[in-house]
Order: sequence, then structure tokens, then C-alpha cells
Amino acid sequence: MSLELLENTGVTLRDAVADDAVAGVAPRWVALPETVEEVSAVLRACADGDLALTPVGGGTKLHWGAPPQRCDVLLDLCCLNQVLEHAAGDLVVRVQAGVTMGALAGALAAEGQELALDAPPEATVGGTLATAACGPRAFRYGAPRDLLIGVTVVLADGTVARSGGKVVKNVAGYDLGKLFTGSYGTLGVIAEAAFRLHPLPPDRRWLVVEDAGRPRELAGVLAASQAEPSAVELDRPAPGASVAMAALIEGTAAAPRALALRDAVGAGEVSPEPPPWWGAPVQYEEVLVEARFLPGALDGVLEAADAHGMRLRGSPVSGRLRLSPAGEVTEERLSAAVAALRERAHAVVVLAAPYAGVDRWGPVGALPLMRRVKQQFDPGRRMSPGRFAGGI
Repeated sequence: MSLELLENTGVTLRDAVADDAVAGVAPRWVALPETVEEVSAVLRACADGDLALTPVGGGTKLHWGAPPQRCDVLLDLCCLNQVLEHAAGDLVVRVQAGVTMGALAGALAAEGQELALDAPPEATVGGTLATAACGPRAFRYGAPRDLLIGVTVVLADGTVARSGGKVVKNVAGYDLGKLFTGSYGTLGVIAEAAFRLHPLPPDRRWLVVEDAGRPRELAGVLAASQAEPSAVELDRPAPGASVAMAALIEGTAAAPRALALRDAVGAGEVSPEPPPWWGAPVQYEEVLVEARFLPGALDGVLEAADAHGMRLRGSPVSGRLRLSPAGEVTEERLSAAVAALRERAHAVVVLAAPYAGVDRWGPVGALPLMRRVKQQFDPGRRMSPGRFAGGI
């Protein structure tokens, strides 16, 4: 009966395979809608048949978050891959959720513009929003929710809802965009999004310090510099290794500004190319932890990470690092590392791990409110149930 309900939508279906698993949980079917209306039809069928559904874009972060408590249908948005409108004069673009960040970057670059999110090219717009993934330049341009000005979502009962618009000043209505960003598909399906853009900078230079002996002090100097860096990132590829740090200078006279910054810091080399680790996803993603902290707590976070044998990369000035244990990882070792980090950082999230016993989210003060929002948007608990904090 459930399969018949899905087939009656007219949406392309296939049986799920091993690669379709969501954090280790295998769905039964994969649906491939081509329009917002077809997304709505699939969600209505799931509501009628009490089928649990998880949306997916490029699949690059499908292992993030807790395993869903059940997953009958994987909603693959790869066919919703159109740039719907690019109002270059207004610095605004509207796209479908399945557009890859690489394809979008190429389309915008042809007009001398960009969406300043620094996401991997194979990631999709919808997946980037659903996981609230940030790149190096979040320090200057903000996180995905800060660049999002309008969104179209499909709710658990198939209702299509829109919030915001395609002009930067439109602030009317319920802000679904901020609500759905970072929700891991637990409230509904992001189908379309509108973003504010920025002109491509005419030049870029990186100041790279290979051995940042006093990371917190150096990060503070770089962030407060009159050179106004767009990003400051650090990398420690192994426990006990020296910390490398780099600052990105963009815009007019980037080269002399970067040289002046080097002189002020008294160390480093200026290059037109980033260091090889810049903006790259952490390569050891089977176990991945994100720590968020006030910049002044950087030294304590680095000490805790080193004591528990963790590699790391991220922004010391935005207070966001991603870490992974080096060597053999056990549940006990990971839990101890996370506990130590939580003593130093205000939030530590285990983005990916194969262990059910690890506390992925830690204390979440807003959890009662989040539960009420989940109840309002998905009372039947069919949207990625259990993927988010508190089993939401």
C-alpha cells in the first residue's frame, strides 16, 4: 500500500541501495522529484502512508547528525538543479535546492559575482543550508542564514510555504529560512532559496604563518588589523604539531595590504595562492567534532584537543574548529575528548561518529522550544525523526 501511494504521485522511484544509507540507516525507496509540486506530492503520500522521509542533496553530509529513528523514503533533490533567477543588478540569486555550489559559483562568476559561503563544489544549496555548514569567510560575510533572504519549503503534510523574498530589504513574514537552516531536514524540505550576493573581489592574497607559536595572540592581531582580512584560519594536522595560520586579504590593493600585515605581524609569507589545507574539508570525516567557542578560549580548546590526540582545522576568530581523533578511535576515547572540549568551549557537537553511546549535542538550553517547533511543523514525526538534538 505504501509503495502504491508513492507510485501514484508519478514521481520517479527506485529501490534504495547501500550508498543511500542515512548515518547507517537504510531507506526502502528513493524518490527523485523534478519540481516543487512533485516534492509536495511525495510528502503528501508519505503523510497518507505514515512513511518517514529524509531529504538529500549531494550526499556529502548524509553521515552527519544522529541516525534517523526510521527512514522509509530518501528524497533525492538532484533533479531540482536550476538557477531560477539571477538579478545581477540587485545582487540576488534564486535557485533550486539541488543546485551544486560549484555550478552556482560558475554561473555567478560569469557576471562577476559570488555567493560567499566557501562550500565544497559538490555540496548542494539545500544540504549547505540544512547543515548550516560554514566556510572560512564566515568571519566577514556570515553563515548561510545570514546570506539567505528567501526560502521555499515543503512541510510534512505537503504544504508549500514561502518566506522572505528575492530583494534584500524584504523582512516581512515568518522567517522560515532561519528556522530551517541547520535543522537537518527535521522540519520539512528546503526546495528553493534566494541569496544576497557579493561582487567577486578584484584580487586576493594570503598571509601564511607556518608556525604560529602563540595562536590566540596572533589570531587577535590578524582579526583586528587595518588590513581587514576576510578570514583567518588555522590548521594543526597532527596532535603536538605546530599550528599553521593564514589570513585572507581581498579587494583593492590586496597585495600591499597583505605585505603591510606581514610587517605588522613580523612573520609569514604572502602568496596569491592559499595554503593547500585552506577551506578543504577535514579528510578524516568518519569521526568529526565541531567546537564553538569565544575567541579568547582558543588556547584552552587547543590544549584539550592536544591532550586527547585530536587534529583540527577552522577559524580561531569566528570561534569554530572541526576536530577528529588521530589514530584508533574508540567510543570511550571519543567521549572523553568531547567531555574535555565541552569544559573549554560553549558548544561541542559530534557531527559524525559510528557510536550510539556518544552524547552528540551536549546541553541544549533551547531544547524545549525546539521540541515545540518540531511538534508544530511535524506532529507525525515523519521528517528525519531523531536526527537532531534531543531526538527531534
